[in-house]
Formats: sequence, structure tokens, C-alpha cells
Amino acid sequence: MGDDGAGQLSAEGEDALLWCSGPGEYGIGLGPEERALLREIPIQLRDAIASNRQDETFRRLFPPAYADAKAEAEFRSLTGDELEHSKIQALETLSKTADATKLTEDEMEAWLRALNDIRLWLGTVLDVQEDDPTEPDDPPHLLYHVLTAIQSLVIDALSGEL
Repeated sequence: MGDDGAGQLSAEGEDALLWCSGPGEYGIGLGPEERALLREIPIQLRDAIASNRQDETFRRLFPPAYADAKAEAEFRSLTGDELEHSKIQALETLSKTADATKLTEDEMEAWLRALNDIRLWLGTVLDVQEDDPTEPDDPPHLLYHVLTAIQSLVIDALSGEL
């Protein structure tokens, strides 16, 4: 699918799936399948983080700030669970607003953060490599590409390209 797959969800004009409908307002025209994914996947990631944040599959979501273990421990004690909390909030916003037809700019930005985190997690689980010329077409990889396409649409809408 790759870059070609991202174009499969894009549309222009009256058929646009995500668009800027006014200052700080965005229209959503995704289909029921995409909306179901956006409702369910964020909750799965939220629950997975809550059950075992130290799992290796979250290494890209919570990368160390310092190579030195002592400095890293001090950093984590100062920041507390703030990073995890902000990720959970974005995931919950995406899930709760998946069926909306209009979003605010804050909600759309939460979609972008949540989609990025979901793709990082799923990409880690699937061991997705940017320079891999083979693209499996099994359901988990197709899901990854659908989420990539939706994230691209969000970016375009936020940048006013749709």
C-alpha cells in the first residue's frame, strides 16, 4: 500500500473525508469502518499502556530522555506521569469523537497526537521498517496503512490543504 495506500482515503471537494470548515473548525466525512477503528484502537492502546507501560512495545512512545540511568530516573521523577497522561487524553479524545461530524482545532490536534502514538505502537509491534521494500498485506499491516492515510488527512486538514 505505502504512499499509494494513503491516497485511497483522500478525496477533494464535496467528497473530502477531513477538511477545514472554518477558523478552528474541521469537518469529518469518514465512513463507518474508519470510525469504528478510531473508536476501538485508541482504547486498546490506552488499556495496554495501563496494564504494562514498561513493555518493550512502548519503547517508541516513552523513549528515555537520558542515556544515564540516574539522570533518566530523576527526569522521570520530575515529570511524573505527565507524558502518559497526555497520551491517554489524546487517545480518549480520538475515541470519544470518532463519530463526530465536526471537530475543534484542539480535538483535531488530539487526533493527530493519538494517531501518531497508535502508529508508533503498531509499527513497533509489526516491526515496520521505512526502508523495507516488501509490504505485507495482512490485516495488521493494512490497518497500519489505513491509520497512516487518516493521519495524513488530519495533517492536510490542519495545514489547510483540504
